[in-house]
Amino acid sequence: MEDRTSRVDPKLLELLVCPLTKGRLSYHATDNELISEKARLAYPIRDGIPIMLISEARKIED
Repeated sequence: MEDRTSRVDPKLLELLVCPLTKGRLSYHATDNELISEKARLAYPIRDGIPIMLISEARKIED
């Protein structure tokens, strides 16, 4: 059974940008995160709400 509380509205995802670079974000369903390739940050999605705080983002390592 799929957990629908972790899903984000696709229209909302089209509007969101990285708060650091103002660049596009890509959605990674397996990790339930929004990824900023430019900033190398992954923003978590909790209960269907993207947490767009730099302090809450996970740094993406090589």
